[in-house]
Amino acid sequence: MVKEYFRRHPIRTKRALEIIPGLFSWFFILFPVWGSFVVPQLVAYYVIIFAVYWLFRSLALTFFATISHFKIKAFSKYDYLPELKKYFPKKYLDIHHIIIIPTYQEPISTLERTLTGLSKQTFPRQNIHVMLSFEEREGAIVDQKAKILQRKFGKKFGHLWTSKHPDIVGEIKGKSSNTCYGAKAAKALLVDQEGVPIENITITSEDADAIFHHHYFSHLTYLFLTSEKPYNRSWQGGINFYNNIWQVPAPIRVLAAIQSVMQIYILSRRDRLINFSTYSTTLKHVEEIGYWDTDVIPEDYRLFFKSYFAKKGDFEVEPIFLPIYADAVQANGFWRTMHNQYEQIKRWAWGVSDDAYIIRQYVLTEGLPFWDKTIRVLKVIEDHFLWPVNWFAITISAMLPPLLNDQFNRTIIGKTLPQVTSTLLTISLASMLTIFIIDSRNRPSSDKKRGLFSYIMQPLEFILIPVVGFFFSALPGIDAHTRLMLGKYMEYKVTEKV
Repeated sequence: MVKEYFRRHPIRTKRALEIIPGLFSWFFILFPVWGSFVVPQLVAYYVIIFAVYWLFRSLALTFFATISHFKIKAFSKYDYLPELKKYFPKKYLDIHHIIIIPTYQEPISTLERTLTGLSKQTFPRQNIHVMLSFEEREGAIVDQKAKILQRKFGKKFGHLWTSKHPDIVGEIKGKSSNTCYGAKAAKALLVDQEGVPIENITITSEDADAIFHHHYFSHLTYLFLTSEKPYNRSWQGGINFYNNIWQVPAPIRVLAAIQSVMQIYILSRRDRLINFSTYSTTLKHVEEIGYWDTDVIPEDYRLFFKSYFAKKGDFEVEPIFLPIYADAVQANGFWRTMHNQYEQIKRWAWGVSDDAYIIRQYVLTEGLPFWDKTIRVLKVIEDHFLWPVNWFAITISAMLPPLLNDQFNRTIIGKTLPQVTSTLLTISLASMLTIFIIDSRNRPSSDKKRGLFSYIMQPLEFILIPVVGFFFSALPGIDAHTRLMLGKYMEYKVTEKV
C-alpha cells in the first residue's frame, strides 16, 4: 500500500518528505519553551534522555577516534608498494587510477599544490591519470590555467587532462555535475581510446584543495586487489582540515579541529562510514550505476546511497587509515571568512535534501536485507534531523522548565533536572578532551616560530565551542532545514579561496 502510494504520487511524497526535517527540527527546538508551560515533566524527561544520548555519542567518539588515531599513525609509516611487488608482481602494474578534480574559480596556486601532492605518490605515476574538470563559465582564464599546469605537471603523470563542463539545461551547477562530466570524459580517453580495461581502473573524486598522503594510491591498489568484491566498494581516507590551520581565525581553527577528529572517528565506524568530500571507487561501478547525479548539490552521500540501492545493499565503504589534508575555510578578512564558513556548513547541512531520495528508495527498492537498510537509513536520518537540534538540547533546554515554570521548579524533578543533566554533560566532556589531544597530535607544525602565548592559547581556544556550535552548526543547520521545508531550494555556492 505504501509502495503503491509512493509510485502513484512521486511529487507529493517527495515534497512531504522535504517538509518533515524542518518540522522535526523546529518542534524539538521550541518544545522546551512551550512545553515548559504545558508539559514540564515531559520536557524534563526529553532533556535527560537527550543528555544520556549525548553522553553515549561522546564516549563512542572517544573510543573510536582513539582507535582510528593509532591506526592512522601506524599506516602512515607503512608503504604497500613492496607488498604489491611481492604478491602481485605483474598485476599491480595493470591497475590504473583516474583522479577527477572538479574546480571552479580555484586559485592556480591551490591547484599547483594539489598536483604537487599527487606527484609525490609512491605508486607508479604513469598509472595515475588526472582530469582537471573546469567549469566553462569561468571564462578564458581556464585556458591560461590549463596551459600553465600542463607545462608544469604534464609529464609527471600518465596523463594530465583538462575538460570544460558547460552549463547544461536540467543540471544543477556544482561539484556533482562537474565530477560526472569529467569522469565520462576521462573514461572516453583512457578506456574507449586507449583500451585500458575498465575492470582495472579506480576513480577518485578529489576536492581541488585536497592533498593525499603519499602512500594513498599504493594502499588503494592493495585494497582493490585483495577485495573479494572490489566493484561493490568505495574507499575513504580521513579528511583533516589542516592545510592552512595556522592562518585562519581561532573560531575556524576550533571548528576545523572538531571536524577533523570527527572524520578520524568515523573511519572506525563501518556502520556509519559514508563517502565524504574526497573518496575513491571503481570506474566499472560508476559506469554501472550511471555516474554521479547531475541534478543534486550533495554528491558524496548521494553517490553512496545510489550505489547501495543499485547493488541491493551489497555495497560498502572501506576505510583507508591515511590522512587527506584539506583547507579550512579562509577568505580575505575576518568577517568574510566567518560568512564563508557559514555558507559552507549550510551547504553541508543541505545534505538533508537527500533524505527524501533515500527514504523513497528505501520504500521502493526490493531485495535489500530489511535490518541492514533500515539501520543505514535511520542513522543518516538521525544525523541529518538532529543537526540543528543538538546545540539547543545540550546547552539551554535543561534551564528552561525551572526558569519558565515556577510551580514546576518546586517539584523534585524540577530542582534536580539541571544537576542531573549537568553531571551527564560534564562526563561527556571527555570527548572534548579527546578532540583536543588527537587534534594536537595530528595538527602540522606552524611555519612560524610559536611563542609560549600561542601554546597557552591553543587549549583555551576550545572555550569557543558553544559559540562556534551555535553559529557554525545549529544556525546553518536550521537555515538549510527551513529552506527545504519552504521549498526555497539552494544553489551551489563556491566559497572564496585565498
